[in-house]
Amino acid sequence: MIDLSGKRALVSGGSRGIGAAIAQTLAEAGADVAFTYQASAERAEAVADAIAKTGRRAVAIRADSADPDAIARAVEETVAALGGLDILVNSAAVGHSGPVAELDLDAFQRLMDVNVRAPVLFAKAAIPHLGEGGRIVTIGSGLAERVPFPGVTAYAMSKAALTAFTRGLSRELGPRGVTVNLVQPGSTDTESNPADGPAAEAQRSLTSLGRYAEPREIAAAVAFLASPAAGVITGATLTADAGALA
Repeated sequence: MIDLSGKRALVSGGSRGIGAAIAQTLAEAGADVAFTYQASAERAEAVADAIAKTGRRAVAIRADSADPDAIARAVEETVAALGGLDILVNSAAVGHSGPVAELDLDAFQRLMDVNVRAPVLFAKAAIPHLGEGGRIVTIGSGLAERVPFPGVTAYAMSKAALTAFTRGLSRELGPRGVTVNLVQPGSTDTESNPADGPAAEAQRSLTSLGRYAEPREIAAAVAFLASPAAGVITGATLTADAGALA
């Protein structure tokens, strides 16, 4: 069993989908958890209530991951509320579909701000607080390595950048005993890509297991990488895609 007792975590984008599952899973493993959300206070409250039911502290922080000032404030509020920071999970992300020839520049800029810049800025703000045994885990995508259909080029590119970020940051933080890793989900049953959606059957056909992942399965991979059991794993990519890249 993964034991995160006494650890303090911050999860960006933790009010729904994979991020919410991560926040709750870390709490169930013993961590106090702060998480950011952009708009839905009601959803954030529900996640905070679920965390509180585990007996752990919960802190919901409204912060737009496209706003550098909001990111810095979220880390500061986490440290103040929890008394420090041991685990950072970069989960916040936005999607984008459509061909490059029709790319909206404002939408593209927000995609890059949230999917690429935000993990860098969250890490920058968190690093001064992370000591020996600290963890940074970022949520990428299997599309970073294989783009099996058109229309997701910009999104795939944004997620591919996280591989270099993870490897490079692991070199910087390794001497401090802080690990940095990447989890690449495949098709996962969330509101943005439901397992009963119009494209679901085509996505299932790409996998070895013939199914979508559940958010809790992705969260389990994150919890492992955040735990002492993964102390020698850094600069690595853990792909959790039901065999889509096999």
